[in-house]
Amino acid sequence: MVTVALVFAALAAVLHVYIWSMESLTWTSPRTRATFGTTPEEAETTKLLAYNQGFYNLFLAIVTGVGVAAVFMGHRDVGAALVFAGVGSMAAAAVVLLVSARDKARAAVTQGLFPVIAVVLLIVGLAV
Repeated sequence: MVTVALVFAALAAVLHVYIWSMESLTWTSPRTRATFGTTPEEAETTKLLAYNQGFYNLFLAIVTGVGVAAVFMGHRDVGAALVFAGVGSMAAAAVVLLVSARDKARAAVTQGLFPVIAVVLLIVGLAV
């Protein structure tokens, strides 16, 4: 069960690296603007905010990835704590997005599904 939880945590980390790349590297591109539903003007105006936000996503992915690696290297408690910190923050951010912008429900579910699954499976796996 722990291994399956770590797979979902790793998937969440990969997704958040992708989100980082869109927010911090390609924010004003037509494809990214279409994904986030922004106009060229909005993208230009918000690019510094998106750049910063993207790095939050990258840092959460790194924390999660280090936690996954730590568990596989035999440091179960430290690794689990890092995974919980990373994916727990990802899940919490998805809830904030959902509550603050109902029209972004699809994005919130996309961003939060893997982290929530990872948290639940990790809790169950560690309890056994």
